[in-house]
Amino acid sequence: MTRVLVVEDDPQLVRALVINLQARRYGVDAAPDGTTALRLAAARQPDVVLLDLGLPDMNGVDVIKGLRGWTRVPILVLSARQGSDEKVAALDAGADDYITKPFSMNELLARLRAAVRRTEEAPLEPGTTLVETAGFTIDLLAKKAVRGDHDVRLTPTEWHLLEILVTNPGRLISQKHLLLEVWGASESNKTNYLRVYMAQLRRKLETDPAHPRYLITEPGMGYRFEG
Repeated sequence: MTRVLVVEDDPQLVRALVINLQARRYGVDAAPDGTTALRLAAARQPDVVLLDLGLPDMNGVDVIKGLRGWTRVPILVLSARQGSDEKVAALDAGADDYITKPFSMNELLARLRAAVRRTEEAPLEPGTTLVETAGFTIDLLAKKAVRGDHDVRLTPTEWHLLEILVTNPGRLISQKHLLLEVWGASESNKTNYLRVYMAQLRRKLETDPAHPRYLITEPGMGYRFEG
């Protein structure tokens, strides 16, 4: 049974989540604040965490940081805060996804299933050198991309960006993190760089760049590689 830890201080929302999750045969624990959440996470070892940012005793970002100190459990943030700064802070702290309230239960359950599925799929092991998709192959050791029978010429910047994404399959990488890693702190607000380079990567690797299958944009938040 997949165990879900719901961290939320709104009793009505907690009740709705518990009913819907239990009806789909999830095991559910609920915590009304961050302190209880961290204690329950250590005791119950959940498979996924649904986390509200606006908790009565601490900021949800601090809960994420506390969890990330010892576990890679998927963390899905549920929050009414719609500012991109809040989303980026949660993602940079280690959240895997961000769902804005109000949300449909079907969307939440789909995101939860996707998060659990990603943990069940084998992540890239340290030392893995080959990432293969139906559309292209990335050789991390040789720093080479192949599409069909042809090598794809990538610039060093395109390669660095692609490398970060493909070595974190399924994980949403924030714009801020990518900008810092690829261009450095001085360019950390130049989101137009990302749009340009991601468009170039899609033209070179995707079958239909306008409807990408592998290099996915989460508007205002970041990018993910779906293998």
